[in-house]
Amino acid sequence: MTPNEKAEMNFEQHLRQNPYPGRGLVMGRASNNDWLILYWIMGRSTQSRNRRFAAENGTLRTEPVDAKLVADPSLIIYEAMLELPGFYLVSNGDQTRTLHQVLAGGGTFDQALATREREPDGPNFTPRISGMLNLKEQPTVMTLSVLKANSIDPQFTDRFTYRPSLPLSGFGFGVTTYSGDGSPLPSFAGEPLLLPLAGDAKTILDKYWNALDVENRVSLALKRIPDKGGPSEIMVRNRF
Repeated sequence: MTPNEKAEMNFEQHLRQNPYPGRGLVMGRASNNDWLILYWIMGRSTQSRNRRFAAENGTLRTEPVDAKLVADPSLIIYEAMLELPGFYLVSNGDQTRTLHQVLAGGGTFDQALATREREPDGPNFTPRISGMLNLKEQPTVMTLSVLKANSIDPQFTDRFTYRPSLPLSGFGFGVTTYSGDGSPLPSFAGEPLLLPLAGDAKTILDKYWNALDVENRVSLALKRIPDKGGPSEIMVRNRF
Protein backbone atom coordinates (compact mmCIF):
# COMPACT_ATOMS: atom_id res chain seq x y z
CA MET A 1 0.00 0.00 0.00
CA THR A 2 1.40 3.39 -0.97
CA PRO A 3 1.52 6.29 1.54
CA ASN A 4 -1.26 8.01 -0.40
CA GLU A 5 -3.45 4.89 -0.29
CA LYS A 6 -2.78 4.47 3.43
CA ALA A 7 -3.59 8.13 4.18
CA GLU A 8 -6.82 8.04 2.17
CA MET A 9 -7.88 4.77 3.81
CA ASN A 10 -7.35 6.26 7.28
CA PHE A 11 -9.25 9.37 6.20
CA GLU A 12 -12.21 7.34 4.93
CA GLN A 13 -12.41 4.94 7.86
CA HIS A 14 -11.66 7.25 10.77
CA LEU A 15 -13.28 10.47 9.54
CA ARG A 16 -15.66 10.17 6.59
CA GLN A 17 -17.30 6.91 7.71
CA ASN A 18 -17.14 7.69 11.42
CA PRO A 19 -20.12 9.59 12.89
CA TYR A 20 -18.18 10.75 15.93
CA PRO A 21 -14.38 10.95 16.03
CA GLY A 22 -14.88 13.90 18.39
CA ARG A 23 -12.31 16.66 18.51
CA GLY A 24 -9.28 16.14 16.31
CA LEU A 25 -5.99 17.62 15.21
CA VAL A 26 -3.68 17.02 12.26
CA MET A 27 -0.17 18.41 11.78
CA GLY A 28 1.87 18.11 8.62
CA ARG A 29 3.02 19.67 5.37
CA ALA A 30 1.12 21.13 2.47
CA SER A 31 2.00 20.30 -1.12
CA ASN A 32 4.12 23.48 -1.26
CA ASN A 33 5.96 22.54 1.99
CA ASP A 34 4.15 25.05 4.20
CA TRP A 35 3.37 23.65 7.63
CA LEU A 36 -0.30 23.00 8.37
CA ILE A 37 -2.20 22.50 11.61
CA LEU A 38 -5.84 21.40 11.45
CA TYR A 39 -8.17 21.38 14.45
CA TRP A 40 -11.89 20.67 14.66
CA ILE A 41 -14.59 20.31 17.27
CA MET A 42 -17.78 18.27 17.19
CA GLY A 43 -20.75 18.05 19.51
CA ARG A 44 -23.80 15.93 20.28
CA SER A 45 -25.39 18.13 22.96
CA THR A 46 -26.80 21.64 22.77
CA GLN A 47 -24.01 22.79 25.09
CA SER A 48 -21.27 21.32 22.87
CA ARG A 49 -22.83 22.66 19.67
CA ASN A 50 -23.22 26.19 21.08
CA ARG A 51 -19.67 27.11 20.02
CA ARG A 52 -17.70 28.55 17.15
CA PHE A 53 -14.09 29.39 16.38
CA ALA A 54 -12.61 32.89 16.39
CA ALA A 55 -9.06 33.61 15.22
CA GLU A 56 -6.74 36.58 15.67
CA ASN A 57 -2.95 37.05 15.49
CA GLY A 58 -2.11 33.35 15.45
CA THR A 59 -4.51 32.48 18.28
CA LEU A 60 -7.54 30.25 17.77
CA ARG A 61 -10.15 30.15 20.49
CA THR A 62 -13.63 28.80 21.03
CA GLU A 63 -16.45 31.14 21.95
CA PRO A 64 -20.16 30.65 22.61
CA VAL A 65 -22.68 31.33 19.88
CA ASP A 66 -25.26 32.24 22.55
CA ALA A 67 -23.67 33.10 25.90
CA LYS A 68 -27.00 32.63 27.70
CA LEU A 69 -26.97 28.91 26.88
CA VAL A 70 -23.56 28.23 28.45
CA ALA A 71 -24.01 26.16 31.61
CA ASP A 72 -20.37 25.22 32.25
CA PRO A 73 -17.61 26.85 30.17
CA SER A 74 -14.72 24.96 31.76
CA LEU A 75 -14.29 22.27 29.09
CA ILE A 76 -15.72 23.99 26.02
CA ILE A 77 -14.30 27.54 26.05
CA TYR A 78 -10.51 27.67 25.62
CA GLU A 79 -7.61 28.69 23.39
CA ALA A 80 -7.08 25.90 20.86
CA MET A 81 -4.00 27.35 19.10
CA LEU A 82 -1.26 29.55 20.54
CA GLU A 83 2.23 30.57 19.39
CA LEU A 84 5.63 31.46 20.73
CA PRO A 85 8.62 32.34 18.53
CA GLY A 86 9.35 29.10 16.71
CA PHE A 87 6.68 27.12 18.59
CA TYR A 88 3.17 26.43 17.25
CA LEU A 89 0.76 24.81 19.71
CA VAL A 90 -2.64 23.16 19.36
CA SER A 91 -4.86 21.23 21.77
CA ASN A 92 -8.44 20.38 22.59
CA GLY A 93 -8.55 22.22 25.89
CA ASP A 94 -7.00 24.74 28.25
CA GLN A 95 -3.78 22.72 28.26
CA THR A 96 -2.83 24.90 25.28
CA ARG A 97 -2.32 27.72 27.76
CA THR A 98 -0.40 25.40 30.10
CA LEU A 99 1.95 24.49 27.23
CA HIS A 100 2.41 28.15 26.33
CA GLN A 101 3.23 29.18 29.90
CA VAL A 102 5.70 26.36 30.55
CA LEU A 103 7.51 26.78 27.23
CA ALA A 104 7.69 30.56 27.74
CA GLY A 105 9.37 29.88 31.08
CA GLY A 106 12.00 27.62 29.54
CA GLY A 107 10.26 24.30 30.23
CA THR A 108 9.36 21.53 27.85
CA PHE A 109 6.27 20.06 26.18
CA ASP A 110 6.50 16.95 28.38
CA GLN A 111 6.94 18.95 31.58
CA ALA A 112 3.83 20.99 30.78
CA LEU A 113 1.58 18.01 30.15
CA ALA A 114 2.91 16.15 33.20
CA THR A 115 0.81 18.63 35.21
CA ARG A 116 -2.42 17.72 33.38
CA GLU A 117 -4.85 14.77 33.37
CA ARG A 118 -7.57 13.47 31.07
CA GLU A 119 -10.71 15.59 31.19
CA PRO A 120 -12.90 15.02 34.29
CA ASP A 121 -16.11 14.42 32.32
CA GLY A 122 -17.00 10.87 33.42
CA PRO A 123 -18.11 8.43 32.15
CA ASN A 124 -16.43 9.48 28.88
CA PHE A 125 -13.26 10.93 30.47
CA THR A 126 -12.43 12.68 27.20
CA PRO A 127 -8.74 12.41 26.26
CA ARG A 128 -6.66 15.57 26.11
CA ILE A 129 -4.96 15.70 22.71
CA SER A 130 -2.14 18.15 22.06
CA GLY A 131 0.44 18.93 19.39
CA MET A 132 3.49 21.12 18.89
CA LEU A 133 5.60 22.11 15.92
CA ASN A 134 9.06 23.19 17.06
CA LEU A 135 10.64 25.13 14.20
CA LYS A 136 13.44 26.41 16.44
CA GLU A 137 15.14 23.04 16.11
CA GLN A 138 16.44 21.86 12.76
CA PRO A 139 15.20 19.61 11.49
CA THR A 140 11.77 20.60 12.78
CA VAL A 141 10.37 18.46 15.59
CA MET A 142 6.71 17.42 15.56
CA THR A 143 5.22 16.17 18.83
CA LEU A 144 1.76 14.77 19.54
CA SER A 145 0.29 13.73 22.87
CA VAL A 146 -2.75 11.81 24.10
CA LEU A 147 -3.67 11.83 27.79
CA LYS A 148 -6.48 9.37 28.37
CA ALA A 149 -8.16 7.45 31.15
CA ASN A 150 -6.63 4.16 32.17
CA SER A 151 -8.77 1.30 30.85
CA ILE A 152 -8.82 -0.50 34.22
CA ASP A 153 -9.23 2.48 36.53
CA PRO A 154 -10.29 5.71 34.80
CA GLN A 155 -9.24 7.74 37.81
CA PHE A 156 -5.69 7.35 36.49
CA THR A 157 -4.30 8.90 33.30
CA ASP A 158 -2.25 7.03 30.71
CA ARG A 159 0.20 9.25 28.83
CA PHE A 160 1.27 8.72 25.23
CA THR A 161 3.77 10.98 23.46
CA TYR A 162 4.71 10.60 19.80
CA ARG A 163 7.51 12.23 17.83
CA PRO A 164 7.07 10.84 14.32
CA SER A 165 9.50 11.44 11.51
CA LEU A 166 8.51 14.50 9.55
CA PRO A 167 5.90 13.66 6.89
CA LEU A 168 6.39 14.13 3.18
CA SER A 169 4.71 17.09 1.50
CA GLY A 170 0.96 16.50 1.26
CA PHE A 171 0.74 14.34 4.40
CA GLY A 172 0.20 14.79 8.11
CA PHE A 173 -0.28 12.87 11.33
CA GLY A 174 -3.48 13.14 13.35
CA VAL A 175 -5.19 12.06 16.55
CA THR A 176 -8.80 12.42 17.70
CA THR A 177 -10.46 12.17 21.08
CA TYR A 178 -12.64 9.19 20.20
CA SER A 179 -12.48 6.18 17.91
CA GLY A 180 -16.22 6.33 17.22
CA ASP A 181 -19.68 6.77 18.71
CA GLY A 182 -20.86 4.90 21.79
CA SER A 183 -21.90 5.15 25.41
CA PRO A 184 -19.50 5.78 26.97
CA LEU A 185 -17.54 7.12 24.03
CA PRO A 186 -14.51 4.91 23.20
CA SER A 187 -11.21 6.79 23.45
CA PHE A 188 -8.80 7.05 20.54
CA ALA A 189 -6.36 4.14 20.51
CA GLY A 190 -3.13 3.43 18.69
CA GLU A 191 -0.50 5.54 17.01
CA PRO A 192 -1.21 8.82 15.20
CA LEU A 193 -2.88 8.31 11.83
CA LEU A 194 -1.19 9.15 8.55
CA LEU A 195 -3.66 11.52 6.83
CA PRO A 196 -3.80 13.45 3.52
CA LEU A 197 -2.93 17.16 3.28
CA ALA A 198 -2.54 17.55 -0.48
CA GLY A 199 -3.72 20.64 -2.34
CA ASP A 200 -4.11 24.27 -1.37
CA ALA A 201 -5.45 25.43 1.99
CA LYS A 202 -9.06 25.86 0.85
CA THR A 203 -9.09 22.42 -0.76
CA ILE A 204 -7.85 20.84 2.46
CA LEU A 205 -10.32 22.79 4.59
CA ASP A 206 -13.20 21.72 2.35
CA LYS A 207 -12.04 18.08 2.29
CA TYR A 208 -12.02 17.74 6.07
CA TRP A 209 -15.17 19.79 6.67
CA ASN A 210 -17.12 17.68 4.18
CA ALA A 211 -15.81 14.47 5.75
CA LEU A 212 -17.06 15.29 9.26
CA ASP A 213 -20.57 14.12 10.13
CA VAL A 214 -23.06 16.84 9.13
CA GLU A 215 -25.11 16.52 12.32
CA ASN A 216 -22.17 16.56 14.72
CA ARG A 217 -19.58 18.87 13.16
CA VAL A 218 -19.27 22.31 14.80
CA SER A 219 -16.11 24.14 13.69
CA LEU A 220 -12.90 23.53 11.77
CA ALA A 221 -9.74 25.63 11.52
CA LEU A 222 -6.60 25.40 9.40
CA LYS A 223 -3.39 27.22 10.34
CA ARG A 224 -0.80 27.73 7.62
CA ILE A 225 2.80 28.45 8.63
CA PRO A 226 5.65 29.31 6.21
CA ASP A 227 8.20 26.53 5.73
CA LYS A 228 10.88 28.35 7.74
CA GLY A 229 8.45 29.78 10.29
CA GLY A 230 7.04 33.25 10.69
CA PRO A 231 3.57 34.82 10.79
CA SER A 232 0.80 32.28 10.40
CA GLU A 233 -2.62 32.47 8.78
CA ILE A 234 -5.77 30.81 10.11
CA MET A 235 -8.81 29.89 8.04
CA VAL A 236 -12.02 29.04 9.93
CA ARG A 237 -15.22 27.20 9.02
CA ASN A 238 -18.13 27.45 11.50
CA ARG A 239 -21.46 25.69 11.54
CA PHE A 240 -23.12 28.70 13.18
